[in-house]
Amino acid sequence: MEEKELGYLDDFEARLTDGLLRLCTSFGMLDGMLLESEDINAKWKEFAPEYMADAVPNIREFPEAAIGWAGYIGLATAKWWDEDWGKHHNEEYSSLLGPRGFDDMDEHIMENILGLERGSADAEVISKTLLCCAQSAIDRIRHENIEAQSVLAFHAFARSARALFRIGAAIELKRKGYRYRKAVIGQ
Repeated sequence: MEEKELGYLDDFEARLTDGLLRLCTSFGMLDGMLLESEDINAKWKEFAPEYMADAVPNIREFPEAAIGWAGYIGLATAKWWDEDWGKHHNEEYSSLLGPRGFDDMDEHIMENILGLERGSADAEVISKTLLCCAQSAIDRIRHENIEAQSVLAFHAFARSARALFRIGAAIELKRKGYRYRKAVIGQ
Protein backbone atom coordinates (compact mmCIF):
# COMPACT_ATOMS: atom_id res chain seq x y z
CA MET A 1 0.00 0.00 0.00
CA GLU A 2 1.30 3.43 -0.93
CA GLU A 3 2.11 6.10 1.63
CA LYS A 4 -0.67 8.31 0.23
CA GLU A 5 -3.25 5.57 0.84
CA LEU A 6 -1.89 4.93 4.34
CA GLY A 7 -2.21 8.64 5.12
CA TYR A 8 -5.77 8.60 3.81
CA LEU A 9 -6.63 5.56 5.98
CA ASP A 10 -5.03 7.13 9.06
CA ASP A 11 -7.11 10.27 8.50
CA PHE A 12 -10.25 8.21 7.82
CA GLU A 13 -9.80 6.24 11.05
CA ALA A 14 -9.08 9.38 13.10
CA ARG A 15 -12.19 11.14 11.76
CA LEU A 16 -14.32 8.03 12.32
CA THR A 17 -13.03 7.53 15.86
CA ASP A 18 -13.62 11.19 16.67
CA GLY A 19 -17.17 10.97 15.31
CA LEU A 20 -17.89 7.80 17.28
CA LEU A 21 -16.46 9.39 20.41
CA ARG A 22 -18.77 12.39 19.99
CA LEU A 23 -21.73 10.07 19.34
CA CYS A 24 -21.04 7.99 22.46
CA THR A 25 -20.51 11.14 24.51
CA SER A 26 -23.89 12.46 23.36
CA PHE A 27 -25.45 9.19 24.57
CA GLY A 28 -23.71 9.56 27.95
CA MET A 29 -21.63 6.44 27.36
CA LEU A 30 -18.30 8.35 27.25
CA ASP A 31 -17.07 11.70 28.53
CA GLY A 32 -15.43 13.17 25.44
CA MET A 33 -12.17 11.27 25.85
CA LEU A 34 -11.19 7.88 24.50
CA LEU A 35 -10.17 5.79 27.48
CA GLU A 36 -7.60 3.25 26.39
CA SER A 37 -4.65 1.09 27.38
CA GLU A 38 -1.73 -0.23 25.36
CA ASP A 39 -2.48 -3.73 26.71
CA ILE A 40 -6.05 -3.58 25.42
CA ASN A 41 -5.08 -2.11 22.04
CA ALA A 42 -2.40 -4.78 21.59
CA LYS A 43 -5.05 -7.47 22.02
CA TRP A 44 -6.87 -6.13 18.93
CA LYS A 45 -3.74 -6.76 16.87
CA GLU A 46 -3.88 -10.37 18.05
CA PHE A 47 -7.62 -10.83 17.45
CA ALA A 48 -7.91 -8.86 14.20
CA PRO A 49 -6.84 -11.53 11.68
CA GLU A 50 -9.36 -14.10 12.96
CA TYR A 51 -12.04 -11.46 13.41
CA MET A 52 -11.58 -10.20 9.86
CA ALA A 53 -11.79 -13.78 8.52
CA ASP A 54 -15.16 -14.13 10.27
CA ALA A 55 -16.46 -10.62 9.59
CA VAL A 56 -15.65 -10.10 5.90
CA PRO A 57 -18.04 -12.82 4.63
CA ASN A 58 -20.83 -11.07 6.60
CA ILE A 59 -20.33 -7.56 5.20
CA ARG A 60 -22.88 -7.85 2.42
CA GLU A 61 -25.79 -9.34 4.39
CA PHE A 62 -25.01 -8.15 7.93
CA PRO A 63 -22.82 -5.04 7.72
CA GLU A 64 -23.73 -3.77 11.20
CA ALA A 65 -22.69 -7.07 12.75
CA ALA A 66 -19.56 -7.33 10.62
CA ILE A 67 -18.28 -4.00 11.93
CA GLY A 68 -20.16 -3.79 15.23
CA TRP A 69 -19.03 -7.06 16.78
CA ALA A 70 -15.56 -5.50 17.07
CA GLY A 71 -17.05 -3.18 19.68
CA TYR A 72 -18.16 -6.18 21.70
CA ILE A 73 -14.62 -7.55 21.54
CA GLY A 74 -13.42 -4.22 22.93
CA LEU A 75 -15.93 -4.51 25.78
CA ALA A 76 -14.75 -8.05 26.61
CA THR A 77 -11.07 -7.16 26.43
CA ALA A 78 -11.50 -4.15 28.73
CA LYS A 79 -13.48 -6.31 31.17
CA TRP A 80 -10.68 -8.87 31.24
CA TRP A 81 -8.07 -6.12 31.62
CA ASP A 82 -9.90 -4.64 34.60
CA GLU A 83 -10.76 -7.98 36.20
CA ASP A 84 -7.39 -9.75 36.10
CA TRP A 85 -5.10 -9.09 33.14
CA GLY A 86 -2.55 -11.60 34.42
CA LYS A 87 -5.19 -14.29 34.14
CA HIS A 88 -6.89 -13.08 30.95
CA HIS A 89 -4.09 -11.65 28.77
CA ASN A 90 -3.78 -15.00 26.99
CA GLU A 91 -7.48 -15.31 26.11
CA GLU A 92 -7.91 -16.51 22.56
CA TYR A 93 -10.29 -15.24 19.92
CA SER A 94 -12.30 -18.47 20.18
CA SER A 95 -13.32 -17.54 23.75
CA LEU A 96 -15.28 -14.61 22.29
CA LEU A 97 -17.44 -16.79 20.04
CA GLY A 98 -20.89 -17.93 21.08
CA PRO A 99 -22.45 -21.36 20.55
CA ARG A 100 -23.19 -20.37 16.93
CA GLY A 101 -19.70 -18.94 16.43
CA PHE A 102 -19.50 -15.43 15.03
CA ASP A 103 -23.28 -15.15 14.63
CA ASP A 104 -24.02 -14.77 18.34
CA MET A 105 -20.73 -13.31 19.52
CA ASP A 106 -22.54 -10.20 20.77
CA GLU A 107 -24.91 -12.15 23.01
CA HIS A 108 -22.14 -14.41 24.30
CA ILE A 109 -19.97 -11.45 25.26
CA MET A 110 -22.82 -9.55 26.89
CA GLU A 111 -24.11 -12.49 28.91
CA ASN A 112 -21.12 -14.72 29.58
CA ILE A 113 -18.21 -12.29 29.71
CA LEU A 114 -19.78 -9.03 30.87
CA GLY A 115 -22.42 -10.82 32.97
CA LEU A 116 -25.28 -8.66 31.68
CA GLU A 117 -28.67 -10.29 31.47
CA ARG A 118 -30.29 -10.24 28.04
CA GLY A 119 -32.83 -7.44 27.91
CA SER A 120 -31.44 -5.64 30.96
CA ALA A 121 -31.21 -1.86 30.82
CA ASP A 122 -27.38 -1.92 30.66
CA ALA A 123 -27.35 -4.55 27.91
CA GLU A 124 -29.92 -2.62 25.87
CA VAL A 125 -28.07 0.71 26.14
CA ILE A 126 -24.76 -0.86 25.18
CA SER A 127 -26.30 -2.78 22.26
CA LYS A 128 -28.09 0.29 20.92
CA THR A 129 -24.96 2.41 21.27
CA LEU A 130 -22.79 -0.09 19.39
CA LEU A 131 -25.45 -0.46 16.70
CA CYS A 132 -25.50 3.31 16.21
CA CYS A 133 -21.70 3.30 16.06
CA ALA A 134 -21.69 0.51 13.47
CA GLN A 135 -24.28 2.34 11.37
CA SER A 136 -22.25 5.53 11.61
CA ALA A 137 -19.12 3.67 10.45
CA ILE A 138 -21.00 2.16 7.51
CA ASP A 139 -22.35 5.59 6.56
CA ARG A 140 -18.85 7.08 6.69
CA ILE A 141 -17.44 4.30 4.48
CA ARG A 142 -20.24 4.84 1.96
CA HIS A 143 -19.72 8.60 2.07
CA GLU A 144 -16.09 8.10 1.09
CA ASN A 145 -17.16 6.54 -2.24
CA ILE A 146 -14.53 3.83 -2.00
CA GLU A 147 -14.75 1.26 -4.76
CA ALA A 148 -16.58 -1.81 -3.41
CA GLN A 149 -14.50 -4.96 -2.93
CA SER A 150 -11.25 -3.06 -3.53
CA VAL A 151 -8.12 -3.31 -1.42
CA LEU A 152 -8.86 0.18 -0.11
CA ALA A 153 -12.39 -0.88 0.85
CA PHE A 154 -11.00 -3.81 2.83
CA HIS A 155 -8.58 -1.53 4.68
CA ALA A 156 -11.32 1.04 5.39
CA PHE A 157 -13.42 -1.78 6.82
CA ALA A 158 -10.49 -3.01 8.94
CA ARG A 159 -9.85 0.50 10.25
CA SER A 160 -13.55 0.85 11.06
CA ALA A 161 -13.51 -2.40 13.01
CA ARG A 162 -10.49 -1.22 14.98
CA ALA A 163 -12.26 2.06 15.75
CA LEU A 164 -15.29 0.11 17.02
CA PHE A 165 -13.02 -2.08 19.15
CA ARG A 166 -11.45 1.00 20.76
CA ILE A 167 -14.87 2.55 21.38
CA GLY A 168 -16.16 -0.67 22.96
CA ALA A 169 -13.12 -0.85 25.23
CA ALA A 170 -13.57 2.79 26.24
CA ILE A 171 -17.23 2.21 27.07
CA GLU A 172 -16.37 -0.71 29.35
CA LEU A 173 -13.52 1.20 31.01
CA LYS A 174 -15.93 4.05 31.76
CA ARG A 175 -18.49 1.56 33.10
CA LYS A 176 -15.76 0.25 35.42
CA GLY A 177 -15.12 3.76 36.74
CA TYR A 178 -11.96 4.73 34.88
CA ARG A 179 -11.50 8.44 34.17
CA TYR A 180 -8.72 10.68 32.97
CA ARG A 181 -7.75 13.15 35.65
CA LYS A 182 -5.34 16.01 35.55
CA ALA A 183 -2.25 15.17 37.54
CA VAL A 184 -0.57 17.87 39.59
CA ILE A 185 3.11 17.08 39.98
CA GLY A 186 5.31 18.60 42.64
CA GLN A 187 2.78 19.30 45.38
